[in-house]
Amino acid sequence: MSEVERPSNRSYTLRGARATPAQVAAYTSLWPSYGLSPSGIIDPREIFPTSEARIMEIGSGMGEATAQIAAHFPNTGFLVIEVHKPGIGALMNLVEKAGLKNIKVIEEDVHVVLRYCIPDQSLDAIHLYFPDPWPKVGHRKRRIIQEEFLAMIHTKIKDGGYIHIATDWIEYARSIQRTFTASQLFSGGVIDRPEWRPISKFEAQGIRKGHIVTDMKYYKK
Repeated sequence: MSEVERPSNRSYTLRGARATPAQVAAYTSLWPSYGLSPSGIIDPREIFPTSEARIMEIGSGMGEATAQIAAHFPNTGFLVIEVHKPGIGALMNLVEKAGLKNIKVIEEDVHVVLRYCIPDQSLDAIHLYFPDPWPKVGHRKRRIIQEEFLAMIHTKIKDGGYIHIATDWIEYARSIQRTFTASQLFSGGVIDRPEWRPISKFEAQGIRKGHIVTDMKYYKK
């Protein structure tokens, strides 16, 4: 995909932390087993033909929560979209050590993957945990949850499927709720944190700082 239309405002930043030797080694050696090239059609139903469900996870961070969730749901295939190489290396290392067979990783902007690679009605759900809140007023146009994004994922999720979102930025949670309330494409709202969603190190740091975590689940109409 040498010529693709990319969003004018990226919803993420590439963090400056350098990869550890273990992350570099994992990225290099394990990519052939767990990585997917973002070129052409990527059909989750073909990637995970025997899975009972196929879920896209947008942004896996350093992967600890992703690996735990995948281990909890061995009959679900997880298609992980991540742009941070150290995080990809860390996730694949965890996946390899745990012997998980239900995770594949794509290194690319999720807007590009959804627009060009994922067939319509091919995802049972989307997980979006702790996206960048872009707290400065001038940066809020870069938040991933926008009207256009809802329209895009609505076509990719199966009828009756859902998106599950978690954020520890209360103003962003309210903004997300307003965006979904204004949409005619989804219904839902705030939910309790599911027991199966582990508290990652990133989330725990926010909680220690007094951040309030909000889980939200919206079903495709």
